[in-house]
Amino acid sequence: MMRCVKLAAIGFVAGAIGVLVFHQGGFWLSKVLGILNATPWSVRPVPPWNVPTIVSQCFWGGLWGAAGANLIYRQRAPLNGWLGWVLFAGVVVTLANWFIVAPLKGAPIGFGFRVPGVYVAVVVYAVWGVGMWLIASALSRVTNWK
Repeated sequence: MMRCVKLAAIGFVAGAIGVLVFHQGGFWLSKVLGILNATPWSVRPVPPWNVPTIVSQCFWGGLWGAAGANLIYRQRAPLNGWLGWVLFAGVVVTLANWFIVAPLKGAPIGFGFRVPGVYVAVVVYAVWGVGMWLIASALSRVTNWK
């Protein structure tokens, strides 16, 4: 039980920081390159508590990171390292956003599956997975918690 809590703590921090750096950085880069008209690091209030968007994204990213750490570190190689994180974020989280989050927000499934957004989302989420792996690995070494 204690290992589960420790992994959740590492994953939460990795997910939240990963959102700030890798997730939002990926969307920023897609905007700079003219691929998407994204608004990274937005402070626009999000209902129902009117917290800034980036705070909400970091919170949810942290929850995904906590779940990911507990799932990934229980797998056998090669899924218990960077590959597991990339597949978790790039596939599992992306599909959850398309088929669960989008309808809950009143958007069409897959947010309409508009190109190039569909491709950019998968790539950015996979990069976020790499970021979570890097951060979680560093935290595991520093805390000796893995």
